[in-house]
Order: sequence, then structure tokens, then C-alpha cells
Amino acid sequence: MAFLHNRVSNEEMKKRLYAETEARTTISFYQYFPIADPRAFRDELYAALDALKVFGRIYVAQEGINAQISVPASNFEALKAYLYSIEALHGLRLNVAVDDDGKSFWILKIKVRDKIVADGIEDPGFDMANRGKYVNAEEFNQLTDDPDTIVIDMRNHYEFEVGHFQNAIEIPSDTFRDQLPMAADMMQHAKDKNIIMYCTGGIRCEKASAYMLHQGFKKVYHLEGGIIHYANNVKAKGLPNKFKGKNFVFDDRLGERISDEIIAHCHQCGKPADTHVNCVNEGCHLLFIQCEECKTKYEGCCSTACQEVIHLPEAEQEQLRKGVVKDRNVFNKSKSRLRPRLNEIDKGAV
Repeated sequence: MAFLHNRVSNEEMKKRLYAETEARTTISFYQYFPIADPRAFRDELYAALDALKVFGRIYVAQEGINAQISVPASNFEALKAYLYSIEALHGLRLNVAVDDDGKSFWILKIKVRDKIVADGIEDPGFDMANRGKYVNAEEFNQLTDDPDTIVIDMRNHYEFEVGHFQNAIEIPSDTFRDQLPMAADMMQHAKDKNIIMYCTGGIRCEKASAYMLHQGFKKVYHLEGGIIHYANNVKAKGLPNKFKGKNFVFDDRLGERISDEIIAHCHQCGKPADTHVNCVNEGCHLLFIQCEECKTKYEGCCSTACQEVIHLPEAEQEQLRKGVVKDRNVFNKSKSRLRPRLNEIDKGAV
């Protein structure tokens, strides 16, 4: 089968999205299962989802599928029926977004990867079939009332910063592959305790639970469907909500509110804030937290230096952008991983 992909520009697709009148539903799902030919599976999936006007980002690998998508509301049941027609995906849990404006994605991208979650695990004895026990929202609340339970957040530092569960332990690393051995090392003293791992939608903590069992831990659990499924269940069943703040998401929304608490602070003035933005200087694009006042003051930029850049002629801006690598350009105050020009921000701004 020929490699299928979208032939319309991102800009045009985004215009089409905002011109749509029908509401969209944002969904995430994943499944660990063997795929013999990921590229053929990818092309079949693309053809089916494109016909349903699905937008989003999907990764396919020999170990399974990981997806964050949006679908027109009228096509939701058709999408569900198609996914359930695939034997390994029958009965698949679809995590519907908690706080959804329907504008999360504007293009469909399905990529073949070595793994759906980069984990750095090379031990041939590691087996995803031996994973921790699922806990639902009610079980999570009950277990976390026990002082012998340890809750571990398997997300990145910037996700943890804007929202997390009460008393959750952050694994201070920038990548999931580094977090796995770090989590095992940090928990060596707690091999007899209940350990619950969680993440956004369940995919990282499920693999993390299998890794912890592989490392000799005994009572390992992971939160079914992650924060998204937990939040939906808490709301539907009237359960106490133990998650505080906002759930960071990897789409245009950059976050969905789970509780009213604002536990983070503006990276420029220090006031309570939990809105992630990207610096509007295309040569920087730093992901950071900015309050409305600083957004106005700095015109959406992370620094006065970037603010100066956006007022230069476009040709000069393009010249400055040449050779700039923006991958993982994320504010991390604890490690001072700031671009040099951030140090030029007005004194006291950070």
C-alpha cells in the first residue's frame, strides 16, 4: 500500500478547523499489543480515520498504538465501531477530554515508531504482559488514604508543576527513559509498600508498573486511564477529587482544568498562574507559564530580548532563526535550563 498522508498545508488545515461549525470531541487511547507490520497497519488506520475526518497525532509500533485525536461529534460512534472492529482494540477504553474546546488538533499524523513510549529498556526479559494492577478512581482514593501507599507521578517536570495528586512524588527527570531507573532507585526503601503510578492517560504509568515489577517490587498499581479517566469518573460518581490543579496535555490546549486550585506560578513575575504558552518569537518558542499581565507586558514573549526580536523585520528574524534547534525548549527553573537570553529579563522577573 502506498504511504498515505495529508497533502494540505498545516496553515490551511488550521483554517478549515476553525471554520467548522460542528463540535469536535477530543479523545486519547492506547493499547499494548503485538503489531507484525506497523507500516501496513498505519496505512490502513490512516485511510479509515481520514474518512471519518479525524485529526490528531498517533504513534504505531510493534508494541502497540498511542493516540491523541479529535473527531466530529457525529462521527464518534463510527470511530468507536471501527476501532472495536480491530480484534486487539475491541472494548478499548477511550479517554474523552475533561476540558475540551474541540480545537486540540487540525491535522491527522500517524507515524511509525520503534516504540509507542521511548523507555530505554533493552533487557530481553522485560515483558509488558507482567504489569501492575489497575486501580480505578474509587480504589485510588481508598488506597491513598493508607499511609503505607506511595503515589508516583511518571510525567515531566512541567506537567507536574501545574497539577498533581496530593502527596505525589515527582521523579525529577526530563525523559521517561531516565525516570524509570530513577523511580526504582528512589523506591528501594519501599519495596513492601503499595506503590501507585500515574500519568496523563495511562500509557506511561502502565509501562512503569511493569518495569517496577521487573525490578523486584511486589505491590505495584497504576491508575486506570490516568488523570483523564480519573477526573471523568470522579465527576460522574461524585467522588472526592484528589488531583489538584491542571492536567497538562500535548495538544493545542496545553492543559485541561481538573480542580479550581492554581498551584503553579508565572515564570516571569511569580504570581499564581498555570497557563502554559509558547514564546511568540519563532526562533525561541520556549514553553513556559505566563500570567495575563505578563502576556500583555512582554507581548507573549518569554523575555525582553525575545520581545525585541519580534519587532525586527521578518527577514532579520528568519536570519536569527537559522540553525536554531527548538526541540525540548522548556522552562525548567530548578535546573536553570534557560536559554541565555532569559537571563536578560528585567531583574526580579523570574
